[in-house]
Amino acid sequence: MSDLPVGRASGDPGGDDSETLQRLRLAEADVESLEGVLLSHERLADRLTAARLASAQSKQELARVQQELAVAVRSAGWRGLARAGKRRAVRLLAARRPAVLSVAPEEPAADASGSTAEEDDWTDIRYGDWVDLYDTVDDETRRALVAQVAEMPEQPLISIIFPVYNSPEEFLRQAIDSVRAQLYTKWELCIADDCSTLPHVAKVLDEYATRDERIQVHRRQTNGHISACSNSAVALATGSWLCFMDHDDVLAEHALAVCALALHRQPEAAIVYSDEDHIDADGCRSLPYFKPDFDPLLILGQNYFSHLSLVRADLVELVGGFREGYEGSQDWDLLLRVLEHVRPDQVVHVPHVLYHWRVHSESTASSVSAKPYVVDASRRVVEDHLKRIGVEATVATVWDTSYNRIRWELPPTPPKVSIIVLPRSGPYLARCMDSVRMLTPYPELEILLVDDGGFHPPMRRMLSARVGWLTLLENTDDLSDSAQRNFAAQQASGDVLCFLSDRAEVLNPSWLHELVGTLSHPGIGCVGGKLLYPDLRIQSAGTVLGIGGTVGSPHRGFFERFASGYSGHLRLARCPSAVSWATMAVRRDLFDEIGGFSEEHLTGVFGDVDFCLRLNEAGWRTAWTPYAEMIHFELPEDGRPVDGANAIRFDRDIRYLRRRWGKWIEDDPSYNPNLSLAHESLSLAWPPRRSYAPARRSSQPAES
Repeated sequence: MSDLPVGRASGDPGGDDSETLQRLRLAEADVESLEGVLLSHERLADRLTAARLASAQSKQELARVQQELAVAVRSAGWRGLARAGKRRAVRLLAARRPAVLSVAPEEPAADASGSTAEEDDWTDIRYGDWVDLYDTVDDETRRALVAQVAEMPEQPLISIIFPVYNSPEEFLRQAIDSVRAQLYTKWELCIADDCSTLPHVAKVLDEYATRDERIQVHRRQTNGHISACSNSAVALATGSWLCFMDHDDVLAEHALAVCALALHRQPEAAIVYSDEDHIDADGCRSLPYFKPDFDPLLILGQNYFSHLSLVRADLVELVGGFREGYEGSQDWDLLLRVLEHVRPDQVVHVPHVLYHWRVHSESTASSVSAKPYVVDASRRVVEDHLKRIGVEATVATVWDTSYNRIRWELPPTPPKVSIIVLPRSGPYLARCMDSVRMLTPYPELEILLVDDGGFHPPMRRMLSARVGWLTLLENTDDLSDSAQRNFAAQQASGDVLCFLSDRAEVLNPSWLHELVGTLSHPGIGCVGGKLLYPDLRIQSAGTVLGIGGTVGSPHRGFFERFASGYSGHLRLARCPSAVSWATMAVRRDLFDEIGGFSEEHLTGVFGDVDFCLRLNEAGWRTAWTPYAEMIHFELPEDGRPVDGANAIRFDRDIRYLRRRWGKWIEDDPSYNPNLSLAHESLSLAWPPRRSYAPARRSSQPAES
């Protein structure tokens, strides 16, 4: 180091250092000034952070209050206030939508089966916060999952089937890195390259194959498209389970660990599938699809298994792997062929987001138009499946989606249908009967009405004018609604019993054909239709247990008649836990087998739910179809007064419902545990009702 004094340049022995000292003092002043600015910015940042936290807490509190308000509006006490003169206020409040929900973002994205309908983007805008709280794996969770896996006596080898063609380098690396980051380590990555023309693909695959011996790469000599390429990847597999993954998507780091634990708990499983969401180029997650447990009707309308799916390797070999000619829906086709060889209880749903579906301009997640051949293939795979299982039906594509609508074929001699109505109101009954007569071109039909002796003269005059095409059954005993329906069923001669509210008005001529046809699907014993409020908002699209502590109907009041609903569920036939007896068709032999509606328990408001669940106990599913539509002339605040004897019965029914069907109330298989039970808007549950990890502390209010 030089011994020259400060401020004196080398070779300038006579230089004055006063100028240099002045510059130093000025620099020190600048530093102090900048330190002050920095401190001020830090304080502003602290205030901004605190403001953001307060805003988030306010949003959470607002969401909680809205949930409580939605439950209160549907409560017996609130309905009592409505009858005391506050109907207008109730109607306004009941029609409001929670502010935490968002419909139709600026750029609509597809759901799990490729729909571009804006309604499919119905999502809770707090999903990012929800992910941070409940779906972010921390060190404690990692240790817990690894320890649980280590305790498994057997750890199956999972072969990840990974077809590749001209993958963007960044996405390809992220996909492979997500596999290598798995907490469950007993996997192999079976990569088949379908003659990619981009030079970086071979370079990246060679790099990873050299780095990790669990990665195998096969380069095809000819381009054969996705089915042939997937079969080449399957040929590399040696594991007992095959896991299907796209070349630009991302696995959650705990994905295989959670699936392996599910296989350990259910050793007879044949198919495992999980929930999923979308991920963009910046790693931002959105549009989660929280799925139901196995639904044999929903899988015909959309490939909701999709991602993440694991299938037993021996079953894939049994059905011959992927079929060429079904590109775009090759996974769907394979799953349907495997389903034909397994029991429903062998299909396991893991209700956690384990797969992040990439959204970019060429992905199916971005738009159906990115891969238009998907629509045709999705229809053909379901047509082939129905033929193989012996169901007479045709398959049509739901407009602007890749969803399927099944048009069920009736036999040459259709089953006779008995429509059973309990008259309560003359004006509504006249509309109901006239709409049935004018819009029901069904060949074998009878209409039965129960006369309980309480008809007023105007109603009797109305019925006498229509006596030629309906039958009155007289029974003046003091019977419950359930007992009256059972009485009418005993007098009916039909093979199918169709229970219809006197306040229902038919909207489409195919309604009865749709109900009866749905009963032709194997395992379906009962089916309900779409009920609409007079303003054409959804009133009932299937019943879920547990909402509000009893039962509810997701979508109620939040969607219009032609909306797609949550992940397309308002356009697709499904199997909810129950349907309303305001429009319910059931096979006569099954109705008799389980003893009809209960005349001892749940004789009123929950009688339809109890019937559907008892039918399920006997091995038969309840279905719902969006193509049998009715206006049901009841407003959100309508209902019988809950006071006096009615209040006693209502309380008794609720206690029996919870005692008899408590398992369903706690965990309805048709409703994902990540969705809220506080109300019917299909927003997020805070916290989820099922977790793959130990309980975590959170400031978020838990749902009651």
